[in-house]
Amino acid sequence: MDILNCWNMTLQYVTINATGDSLNTDGIHMGRSTGVNISDAIIKTGDDSLSIGDGSQHINVEKVTCGPGHGISVGSLGKYHNEEPVVGVTVKNCTLINTMNGIRVKTWPDSPASVATDLHFEDIIMNNVGNPILINQEYCPYDQCQAKVPSQVKISDVSFQGICSMSGTQVAVVCSRGVPCQTYKSVSKEWGFTIVAYRFYQTKKRETENIGMKLNIAAISLLLLLTSVAEVSGDTYFDVTKYGAQADGKTDISQALLTAWEAACASPIVSRVVIPAGIYALGQVTIEGPCKAPINLIVKGTVRAPVDTSRFKPQAGWVAFQHLDQFTLSGYGVFDGQGQSVWGQKCSRTKYCNQLPINLRFNFLTNSIIKDITSKDSKQFHINVLGCRNITFFQVAITAPEDSQNTDGIHIGRSRGVNITHSTIQTGDDCVSIGDGSEQIDITKVNCGPGHGISVGSLGLYKNEAPVIGIRVKNCTLSDTTNGVRVKTYPSSPQGTATEMHFHDIVMNNVSNPIIIDQEYCPHNQCNLQVPSRVKLSNISFKNIRGTTSTELAVNLVCSKGAPCQKVELGNIDLKYTGPEALPLPNVRTLRQLYGAHNSQRLVPKLLKSSIRF
Repeated sequence: MDILNCWNMTLQYVTINATGDSLNTDGIHMGRSTGVNISDAIIKTGDDSLSIGDGSQHINVEKVTCGPGHGISVGSLGKYHNEEPVVGVTVKNCTLINTMNGIRVKTWPDSPASVATDLHFEDIIMNNVGNPILINQEYCPYDQCQAKVPSQVKISDVSFQGICSMSGTQVAVVCSRGVPCQTYKSVSKEWGFTIVAYRFYQTKKRETENIGMKLNIAAISLLLLLTSVAEVSGDTYFDVTKYGAQADGKTDISQALLTAWEAACASPIVSRVVIPAGIYALGQVTIEGPCKAPINLIVKGTVRAPVDTSRFKPQAGWVAFQHLDQFTLSGYGVFDGQGQSVWGQKCSRTKYCNQLPINLRFNFLTNSIIKDITSKDSKQFHINVLGCRNITFFQVAITAPEDSQNTDGIHIGRSRGVNITHSTIQTGDDCVSIGDGSEQIDITKVNCGPGHGISVGSLGLYKNEAPVIGIRVKNCTLSDTTNGVRVKTYPSSPQGTATEMHFHDIVMNNVSNPIIIDQEYCPHNQCNLQVPSRVKLSNISFKNIRGTTSTELAVNLVCSKGAPCQKVELGNIDLKYTGPEALPLPNVRTLRQLYGAHNSQRLVPKLLKSSIRF
């Protein structure tokens, strides 16, 4: 397979099979692509199981079994002029068996200048693997290279952790003279292999090589902080504590963060801004671009919002990121909105809650990833995504009590190519809400609950709303939510469109109102129900939805008289009612006879193995 110029693409449960002696049969090769997820795959071939070429960004490879073959490779890089940076590759929970190589990064000598950064290989099992870990900046498969001229591909921020190998063979780390390396290694528990080539060029070009060391390693972390000899200034690592930030939980670090960000934003090479472990007070800030190169904001500590809401500018958000390209937010840190003091206000009938800050705003970002971050106890929405293109949320945790009002987990509007995956959302409102102008939204492997479920809408409240096109919710689990999956529009609405919405392979545990289309949505009973919604809904499917429901009505489809639903399909719905009294279960034929020609359908919990379309 070859993946070129793709955005937000998922390959899951793919099998690739060729003999071990089949030449040049790479399993999956990718280049110039952003947001590619590969999981639960089996790759047996005669070359690289997976090869990652230039321009690859935010690539996640998980639960892949490789072998036979040549292993998993980043590269080879540097063979051609004008290669694009490789940024953000994570290979995790994979197994390699009988492969010639394990995991490797390879660049050609005598190469043009380029960048590969933020590469992480974690929790990998290797069985009978040759060369388990390789960084080779003198890669030359046919011995026709100018090896005396060093590679100019800058490799940085690389980690190998939790690698378990029974190989007992070589580990080689050979960096470039042209872009000198410094290495930090952490060694723990027992593991057994020999490093036979450990060649790092210092800034004075003194080399240490062929150091044979027997290491007992369970987690080897190689953080390659590369500094070019040609660069005498321009550090790529910006620690906010070096700019005056204090981890005392009281001193506002806003200015320190903004100063560090300004320095990173001006850097012509990939940079990292770091908030180290600890507890920090952070006021309202806007972190913005455009910047000269990709930046990773690494939050390792807990940052806390002010409790006093009078200090916030209305509708500006607590922490806003805007006008950025190739931005990464990561670090396993926590953004604590400290919203407990405001949740009791009358949000539903006043404009009070609209003035409260959203924890994290992402405005007009492109080709970016938010991963390994927690949003806690926001005063209003946790995360708002506006005007973004190709942004991925990976392993994001959102948490607030179920009685916290208006604390939607992630709200999306006027954005295209948004991926939310491998995340947990526990809150007091919608786990995910999808507003107008949302296109190609992919929500997979999300655990939702408590909360109000996953919603498209509400739509039709305002004039000139943009169409909603291409929503996929798949392989998600909802637990103890007040709604399941739903599409909702206001009555008496302007014209609008929502199409290609698919909810598949969903597990529901004790969910009220599991499946809903509601074109008479009116939360405060202040609508004109006599005038129908004019939002046109079409091409909607609910398939393979199973579990338990606490309400007698499992499927409630209320479409508009003014713009009837088209092409709505339900199939393989298996929901068991667990309330005090189970109702008699009608059969599929009766339901189709009674409701198939009408705009509304109301189904009690039942086993629906065939499909209903209308």
